[in-house]
Amino acid sequence: MQKLQKALGYTFRDEAHLRLALTHPSTKLPDNQRLEFLGDAVLEFCVSDMLYHKYGKLHEGELTARRAALVCERTLSAIARSLDLGRCLIMGHGEEQTGGREKPSILADAVEAILAAIYVDGGYEAARDVIRVLFAEDERLIAWRGHDDKSALQEYTQANGLDLPSYAIIAQEGPDHNRTFTAQVSVMGKAVATGTGNSKKAAEQAAAKRALEGYRSKV
Repeated sequence: MQKLQKALGYTFRDEAHLRLALTHPSTKLPDNQRLEFLGDAVLEFCVSDMLYHKYGKLHEGELTARRAALVCERTLSAIARSLDLGRCLIMGHGEEQTGGREKPSILADAVEAILAAIYVDGGYEAARDVIRVLFAEDERLIAWRGHDDKSALQEYTQANGLDLPSYAIIAQEGPDHNRTFTAQVSVMGKAVATGTGNSKKAAEQAAAKRALEGYRSKV
């Protein structure tokens, strides 16, 4: 864990926080799901703050789209790989045998959990500083991530005078190592599409893709 802390540029006061953040639910030990929940919020706020101060001329829609591109599963899993995070994960034998250390959803969730662990261990400023370093090259990360259906749907709704899309996970099934999520996307308070995936983020992307297809088929 010392190598990971060096890569993050943060040394934990209590390494138990980091160990929990690295523990996947497949172990049946206390796992990182609660930290993942907190980390999602910490990451979104810190990235929002960074973009707000960095791009003074961008309007709300552009900032929101840029943030969505940075906190998506594909970007987070790329950051995880740059940290060699998969090697550090603590997971059950079955999950490891099915390539869990390389699964984008697991890597992305672990990044969020680690950021929450830093927040719990060292406070807001510590988490903010690590996030600013990890996302410093935001232009490169956004260019690299490729097509993002959630951002595309957001751009479509704004261009057509609609509210920003909202997402909700409406179902999940299967064991921890092979769970399937169903997401629902709503626009103007009305459900417009659902999608499934092996992570919450993937399900939301699938729902956004189906919503876009539905809108475009009516044009």
